[in-house]
Amino acid sequence: MAPARLVSNRRDFLRSLGAGAVLTSPMGALACRHVAQTNAPPTLARGWRLVPQILSRIAPPRFPDRDFDITRYGARDQASFDNTEAIRRTVDACSAAGGGRVVVPTGRFLTGPVHLRSNVNLHVSRGATLAFTHDASRYLPAVLTRFEGTELMGLSPLIYAFEQTNVGVTGEGTLDGQANEQHWWPWKGLAEFGWRQGMPNYNMARQRLLAMAEQGVAVGKRTFGADAYFRPQFIQPYRCRNVLIENVTIVNSPMWEIHPVLCTNVTVRGVKITTHGPNNDGCDPESCRDVLIEHCTFDTGDDCIAIKSGRNADGRRLNVPSENIIVRNCEMRDGHGGVTVGSEISGGCWNVFAHDCRMDSPRLDRALRLKNNAMRGGLLHDIYMRDVTIGQVADSVLSIDFSYEEGAKGSFTPVARDIELLRVTSKKSPYGIYLKGFANAPIEHVRVIDCRFDNVAKGNVLEHATDVRFVRTKINGVEVS
Repeated sequence: MAPARLVSNRRDFLRSLGAGAVLTSPMGALACRHVAQTNAPPTLARGWRLVPQILSRIAPPRFPDRDFDITRYGARDQASFDNTEAIRRTVDACSAAGGGRVVVPTGRFLTGPVHLRSNVNLHVSRGATLAFTHDASRYLPAVLTRFEGTELMGLSPLIYAFEQTNVGVTGEGTLDGQANEQHWWPWKGLAEFGWRQGMPNYNMARQRLLAMAEQGVAVGKRTFGADAYFRPQFIQPYRCRNVLIENVTIVNSPMWEIHPVLCTNVTVRGVKITTHGPNNDGCDPESCRDVLIEHCTFDTGDDCIAIKSGRNADGRRLNVPSENIIVRNCEMRDGHGGVTVGSEISGGCWNVFAHDCRMDSPRLDRALRLKNNAMRGGLLHDIYMRDVTIGQVADSVLSIDFSYEEGAKGSFTPVARDIELLRVTSKKSPYGIYLKGFANAPIEHVRVIDCRFDNVAKGNVLEHATDVRFVRTKINGVEVS
């Protein structure tokens, strides 16, 4: 192979590849080969014209018409009875039969982690609650997971699937993480979530994990047990294909609620999330491809939807973007952002389409937010929002900020370009558009078309942003040129 021509910096390198290119390393290709093999043929379509193509590839898995009731395998609706083994036996029986539904019937069932297998649909019936123990030792042995964008061997997520095909979590029942100011949340180390001086928290272990990632320590050697105080995610399919999360209600989560990682063909539909703990993001597809999030309600302690692709060195090691993500007909209440990209976004993100959503809360900070910095260095482009109705937000309608966390303290140039708002309306916000790039890395090609933002207290912030276009857009009743 001929040597590649030299380019002056990462920004020029990314441009030389062209929009939508996926960078791969030998390690990344090996770790995520199942994702790479599913890439669609190149296409010249761009923007909203891509949506039909994306939707044509997203199809929820179908499961055999067989039910396996957990009570037939020893589960009991008793407050102190641990149903972990009974549910495991039910999953095993369902899998051995070729798949079907593992049914949680009416009642409240206490359990430890649930590990799903191919062709198994965990179905939580109406009137049923699956409540997860806050005994951290029950989430061992350690499994391969990601914590805030960095891979490790750590506590199992509450519901977990690893390298499986056709998995589901469905039903009109409730998943209760039982997290509160006494359990799980204090591990964050913040007084508002129950932590007090002298209590343990995750901060030292977090710094150790990040240092390991920067030093290239093998993931198998990044082992953290319960004494690291990393809170587990709620639902995490990892390296899976054909995933369905549908209709369940999720409450009291230790951390991120729905967190598919390195997955292809994911449908999240009709889910209701109400949980206000630390890092209680609603849905965080990370390094995923072809994702549909629709008809969901988010009332969260952090971002409603946060699209991610790995943090810093670890994100660049795997080098798998999040791409082809559609969010539609959702309601966003409390949260840091309605639809957020980042901040763990080093693998890049493109082709995000959010439409026909409703957002409204004095405790919802932003409608569309991109978080990046010079430690992440991700390539973010072709991100679209249209026909979104906003009552009020606490900060801005659109925010793109390269000063997040480490800000300019890094050598990886962040890129954000080709961002569009179309027919987005807002009744109240401090800012309309808030853009803060770097002098050496301006935000580029932002279009605000046929929008109306009323009761904007502080106007717009456009700092190191080029080619920002307002077309037939009014702020406080005045057309912006």
